Amino acid sequence: MTLLRDNAAARRLEMDEDGQVVFARYRRQGGRLIIDHVEAPPALRGTGASGRFMEALADDARAAGERIVPLCRYAAVWLDRHPQHGDLVDRTAG
Repeated sequence: MTLLRDNAAARRLEMDEDGQVVFARYRRQGGRLIIDHVEAPPALRGTGASGRFMEALADDARAAGERIVPLCRYAAVWLDRHPQHGDLVDRTAG
């Protein structure tokens, strides 16, 4: 099971993967989770770590009743490629 944690002080959602951290910089506003940037360390790129992170992020947003505003291109493309999470997406400007 993937464990997503909220580092509220840094305004980052984080997940440990193979001893490194995948994260998203975010803001919360009126029931919306605004994703400004998603990043994985270079060693994790191409391993699926960012996808597992986004799956956990989407599950967490769903459980919290939040909509996701994907300002980050990676987050937007990932959500487009996973229509099962389409009901979470809010394309209004963050």
